[in-house]
Amino acid sequence: MGKFVINKTKTGFNFSLFAVNKEKIAVSSQVYASKASCKKGCESVGKFAEKCIAEGKIEDQTLVKGTTKLTNPKFEIYLDKAGLFRYRLYASNGESICMSEEGYKSKAGCLNGIKSVAANSQNAEYVDETADK
Repeated sequence: MGKFVINKTKTGFNFSLFAVNKEKIAVSSQVYASKASCKKGCESVGKFAEKCIAEGKIEDQTLVKGTTKLTNPKFEIYLDKAGLFRYRLYASNGESICMSEEGYKSKAGCLNGIKSVAANSQNAEYVDETADK
């Protein structure tokens, strides 16, 4: 079971998802106006990540011949400016919910990261680090 950590920023709230091994595997793609909406974002990660894995909805933006566009919700794999593989998770409304914390040297590593998000977001623990801030 993974862990969502909710933090306060200067303009709102965000979250990070940690795997069982305590490695940060995903971060929120946006800043939420309230703690409640941030927690709903965390819940959406669990809901949509599992659905995307079950339905094979991983859009690969790195293909040379072009990408087959998938409907949302979906994971999207892309190359960052450093040439590393990264992922984003989109909700059914098309908004990006979370993205990889780090770039991966291989597409296989990125795919393992996606699977880890799906596995670790299910029944995850919530840690609220906003009380002291």
